[in-house]
Amino acid sequence: MIRIGLATCVAAASLCATEYPSAKISSGDLKVKLYLPDTKTGFYRGSRFDWSGMIASLIYRAHEYYGPWFRRVDPSVRDFTYDGADIVASPSTAAVGPAEEFITGADQPLGYNEAKASGTFVKIGVGALRKPDDSEYDRFRLYELVDGGTWTVQKRGQSIEFAQTLNDPRSGYGYIYRKTVSLSKNEMTIGHRLRNTGSKPIDTNVYNHNFLRIDGIAPGPDYTITVPFAIQSHRPPDATLAEIRGNQIVYRKLLINQDVVFTPIEGFGSDPKDYDMRIENKRSHAGLRITGDRPLESEALWSIRAVLAVEPFVKIHAAPGEEFSWSMKYTYFAEPASAPRPRLSSSRFSSARAPASISGSE
Repeated sequence: MIRIGLATCVAAASLCATEYPSAKISSGDLKVKLYLPDTKTGFYRGSRFDWSGMIASLIYRAHEYYGPWFRRVDPSVRDFTYDGADIVASPSTAAVGPAEEFITGADQPLGYNEAKASGTFVKIGVGALRKPDDSEYDRFRLYELVDGGTWTVQKRGQSIEFAQTLNDPRSGYGYIYRKTVSLSKNEMTIGHRLRNTGSKPIDTNVYNHNFLRIDGIAPGPDYTITVPFAIQSHRPPDATLAEIRGNQIVYRKLLINQDVVFTPIEGFGSDPKDYDMRIENKRSHAGLRITGDRPLESEALWSIRAVLAVEPFVKIHAAPGEEFSWSMKYTYFAEPASAPRPRLSSSRFSSARAPASISGSE
C-alpha cells in the first residue's frame, strides 16, 4: 500500500523528461501506465480533474491510445493556447487519457456558491479548495488546495485502486472516494464508489474527458464515432470540419492549425444502454468501445488537431451516509495490418432508433 498525504498545492509542473510517480498494470494484452497522485512531483496537480487513475499510456497490439496532447504546461495560460507548432496547456487542463471531472449541471463544484471569500469548496478527487474572492467559478483557474485529504493506492495484479478520504467541516462536505482500474484481456474497467460522510447531500455530475490519441493520428476522415441512437444536436459541428450522419459523427477534413470540432451529442434516452460509443480509426485499424452502467445525463464531442474527446456525463446523488457507484468498460480492438478486416459493427449500432426526445446539455 502506498500512502500519500497531500498538503498545500503549488502550480503544476511543466511537461518535461521528469519521471513522474506512476504504476504499471497488464493483462498481457493490455499494458497500462497510470500516474499516481502526488502534491510535490505528480504529473497532474491542477484543481479541475480527479487526480486518480490518470492514464499516461495504454498499449494494445502495439497501438498507443493515449499520451500528452500538449507540448508543455504554463500557469499563465487559461485552458490552452497555441505557440507556433506547440500546444500549451494550463495546469488545470493538462490532463491525459480518461480524465474525470466532478461538476454540477450549473458548472459549479460542491459548495462554491455557498462559500464566502476565503472559505472552502470541494472538488471530488482533488480536495477542499480555497475560494479566493466573490468571482464566478472558473474551471481553468488554479485554486489553492487547502486539504487534499488522504490518498491510498493499492496495486493487485491486474488492477489498481485509488482511495481518497476527505472531511471538510467548513463546507459540510466529506466523502470516501474509491476508483479501481482493472484489466481483463482487451478490456479495462474503471469502477467508482463514492460514500458521503459529510453533513450535506452530494448532488453533482461527473464526466470523463477521454483524451484520445490513437497512434498520435490527428482527428480527421480516418475517424468515425458511432452511438446506438440517432444523434440530435442544438449546436451541430462546423459543417466544413465534421457532420452528423444518423448515429455517427464523421470528420470531413483533417483538423489542422486551430481547427475545433465541438458538438453536444443529444437524442439518447434514459436507458444506460445508450451510454455506448465506438470510436474507430481506419488508418490504424484500431479503436475502442466505451460503455457505462448509468444513464447519460449529457454527452459532447470536442476535438482539436492533437486530440479527440467524447465526453459522457453521469448524474450522482448521495445523501449523507449513502454510497453511489458507477463504472465504465473500455473494450479495445485492433488488428495486424496484414490481417483481413473483421466486422466491427453490431446489431446494436447498425440501426439507430429515432429518439423519443432530445436530452443532454452543452
